[in-house]
Amino acid sequence: MRTDPTAEHLTAESGDALTDADLARGIVDGDEASMATAYRRWAPLVHALARRSLGDAREAEDVTQQVFLAVWRGARGYRPERGPVAAWLVGITRRKIADTLSARTRRTELVGAAGALLVLADDTRTRPEAALDRVVVRHELAKLPTPQRRVLHLAFYEDLTQTQIARRTGWPLGTVKSHSRRGMHQLRDCLRPPAEV
Repeated sequence: MRTDPTAEHLTAESGDALTDADLARGIVDGDEASMATAYRRWAPLVHALARRSLGDAREAEDVTQQVFLAVWRGARGYRPERGPVAAWLVGITRRKIADTLSARTRRTELVGAAGALLVLADDTRTRPEAALDRVVVRHELAKLPTPQRRVLHLAFYEDLTQTQIARRTGWPLGTVKSHSRRGMHQLRDCLRPPAEV
């Protein structure tokens, strides 16, 4: 009777004694014990690279988890002829670090843009025309059909998302989105300045 080749991976002690090649075969075969051993063996390296690049312990922990999740999901993509497992892990780590830095940059840009909009919004309140604009918008909003008016009121004055509006009104999310879109189109058409001749 043939024994399971991954049976040797059942304990941490036997897993830690595996060569990198044996460990790689276990990972590719989907062996959880091999994956656990790989984590114990290389997580400190992955975490150190992420911490050094990102400068944040929590983000480094997230990257470490993302790397080993990617290893688990993409284990069949490992090709031993292209290099050792450690090099493969370092490549995945670099990509996850780059993704994290991109996300951080996008968040910073969004926060900056939102801050700039808030400053602009505050400036418009000090202009006399802003009061007139608010009156015109309220007047046009009052002309909308009740469902559209209600959705837009909840969105803009109560700062609710479309999902929250659907919960509050009991309407399906698609209905809320339709009312929102139609209402915004009608407001846009009503508030559009007349074409110059």
